[in-house]
Amino acid sequence: MIHRFRSSTRRRVAAIATVGAMVAAGLAVAAAPGQAAETDLIVNGGFENGLDGWFVNNGNATDGATLSLTTDAHTGSNAALVTDRQTTGSGPMQDLSGKVQAGQTYALTARIKYENPDSPATKEFFATMHYGGGTYTNLVSVTATRGQWAQFNGQFTIPAGQNVTMARLFFETPWTSNPSANPNLHLMDFKLDDVSVVGAPPPPPASRTIEVVGKLPGEHNPLIGHKFGADGFGFVHDGRVYMYMTNDTQGYKPDPVTGISPGINYGHINQITLISTTDMVNWTDHGEIQVAGPNGVAPFTGNSWAPGMAKKVVNGEEKFFLYYANGGGSSNVITGASPLGPWTSERTSTLIDGRTPGSEGVAWKFDPAPLVDDDGEAYLYYGGGPASTNMPPEERFNNPKNLRVIKLGDDMVSTEGTSAVVDAPVAFEAAQVFKREGKYYLSYSSHFGGNDFGGNQTRLPGYPEGGQIGYMISEDPMSWPKETYAGVLFPNQSQFFGSGTGGNNHQSAFEYEGKYYFTYHAPTLNKRITGNNTQGYRSPHIQEMTFNPDGTIQQVVGTYAGVEQVRNFDPFRVFEAETFGWSKGIATEKIDGGSAQFGAEAPNLVVRDIDNGDWTALSSVDFGEGAGSVTAKVRPLVAGGKIEVRLDELTGPVVGTISVDAPLGEWTELSAQLDGVSGVHDVYFTYSGPQGEDLFELDTWAFEAGSPTVLPVEVSAQVRCVAGKAYVAVQARNAHDAPLDIVLRTAYGERSVASVAPGANAFQQFTTRTAAVEDGTATVRASGSIDGRDVTSVFTVDYSGVNCAG
Repeated sequence: MIHRFRSSTRRRVAAIATVGAMVAAGLAVAAAPGQAAETDLIVNGGFENGLDGWFVNNGNATDGATLSLTTDAHTGSNAALVTDRQTTGSGPMQDLSGKVQAGQTYALTARIKYENPDSPATKEFFATMHYGGGTYTNLVSVTATRGQWAQFNGQFTIPAGQNVTMARLFFETPWTSNPSANPNLHLMDFKLDDVSVVGAPPPPPASRTIEVVGKLPGEHNPLIGHKFGADGFGFVHDGRVYMYMTNDTQGYKPDPVTGISPGINYGHINQITLISTTDMVNWTDHGEIQVAGPNGVAPFTGNSWAPGMAKKVVNGEEKFFLYYANGGGSSNVITGASPLGPWTSERTSTLIDGRTPGSEGVAWKFDPAPLVDDDGEAYLYYGGGPASTNMPPEERFNNPKNLRVIKLGDDMVSTEGTSAVVDAPVAFEAAQVFKREGKYYLSYSSHFGGNDFGGNQTRLPGYPEGGQIGYMISEDPMSWPKETYAGVLFPNQSQFFGSGTGGNNHQSAFEYEGKYYFTYHAPTLNKRITGNNTQGYRSPHIQEMTFNPDGTIQQVVGTYAGVEQVRNFDPFRVFEAETFGWSKGIATEKIDGGSAQFGAEAPNLVVRDIDNGDWTALSSVDFGEGAGSVTAKVRPLVAGGKIEVRLDELTGPVVGTISVDAPLGEWTELSAQLDGVSGVHDVYFTYSGPQGEDLFELDTWAFEAGSPTVLPVEVSAQVRCVAGKAYVAVQARNAHDAPLDIVLRTAYGERSVASVAPGANAFQQFTTRTAAVEDGTATVRASGSIDGRDVTSVFTVDYSGVNCAG
């Protein structure tokens, strides 16, 4: 506390000097010259909407008070009353982050009153801005007379060089080192009303929409290309895989000109991002869970990193438990009615912190990862950070003993007994455990050395290098001696994705439909946005994990290819439009109401920021015998928008078109007939309309089965060897009674043949320029007329590979 205010006292005095002179002279406070059209940045300044927008200053761990409403208002029906103040800074606060701007001048007014008969006859009060860390600046002051409303009336200018990423306004009394020694002088109750901060309107929020194609068609890593996500924890429930992640996108603010964002700031992350899938390639975005912060499910926590997820039947009710790191100092848990929520907090303080038995010597009490065993017993793995200085340097390096495991109570929101040491070699953080064939597997991220780990020490043979994922195998979930170490599970991600993708990692492992999967993160999307010099924004990845006969794990290799799609996508239902295999240029946003696919209690998202040329796509959609129509729930924003449905490629044939012609701003269901859509295809929804405009928002898709109108075309493809080289020969015979336009396409080229007569063939032999060709697929697109209606049909045909050199 002393350091906090000493570091900012000089700035406080300078900030209020000019205002004090102006008020003393009785001068009116004028708007700053050249100031833009003025706006009141305060929400609910008269408290007529209760306490909406207000909370008690919590900038320091010792801050605390009770904020309530009183009818003793200066104007209107309500004012705020602050009682039980623990520090001089414990007063009403409103977050102005993103609203105020450096270099701008603002006028501040407010009314304040105190009434304690044991307090002095007059008392000075401050309106103060907290810019993060130890930076506090007094903006305007007033000397109030006991029992009377006093008025703040002043002007302040935020220095041009001030970082306003965080800007929180609060009201307080002058600081003293020991206010509880005389609470009547320093900690009196007071009332606040009619708060206003008038000045330049807030700047438009920086667009976080990622305009590049971050997940390339055909690739399955990263899992999503429209936002970031780190520390992914895979969780399986009712046939669906859920991925809970640290919301790296929360701090992503790319420069409008360069497109490059400042480096990631973990201190601002207080949300968990959630996506899910049933096929491992097409992922549905469920948005963010507001876990921490003043408006969070658990407002007594400030951050939410590195989530872990578990489910258990408690008192006959199935519940879901989302664990997370509250910064580096503690960990916590919230409870959900389903994997998607809604979420509540059963605790009023953190689950894991310095009071947790056995956590001594653990610098970072974070990265909580739960395990519910087959017998219903539950465990929580946590910890990390610098090793204890009580150990010899070589032990601090090789066996830092900075990870822990503790039993969870039957309620899953309490702990039992004392934490046990996990003696993981070269451990840094990110302990996670899964069970397979009666054995427990603990994986973790290794440290990079340095003074925190004993300085320059010799690594024991076989121990992990810096930034790798090591693992251990035990027959007891509470027993992890160093002898259970089994090797490196995953090398550093930079080995696979190159420059700019290094750093520490965070992983999980889970089983889904008989296969095991390994999750990790890498800044691959960040790299595709800005090149090799990434800014630390991470993206989720998955690889399949396989085992040797003795139960050890085969080292995982990171790839952009990712994992195979485990089943084709079913289109004959209502499903969320924010389900993608791939995408470009779009964003998602939560709106009011429940989800059409996941139920009324689940959050509902829409696809937004759709511009001309943007698109979304689904991988391996199975239309079976045919689809007759597609319906979109859409909200038009401008006239002239259009959705085209294409097959197999972004530039593939258009098989249906939805003209987004409906009342602007209203949700409407619009449909289109489909031509020649059957079998399994990648599906691209391409969006067009007026340039430079947001076109529309999308909520859901639904396809309807039907008997498609298909042009009669016979197609074939085969590989031939000519002079030691492989050629792919594709043929399409027109079995229609009218001419057709036919396009033959392979990975080695494309040929268009116009007006192919009935009974005639379109043929092309594509040179591969190689001696060997693997199995592949050719596409034939035929366009013509049936009963006066224009029809396009798309056919795919497989061919077998060959080696012409053999």
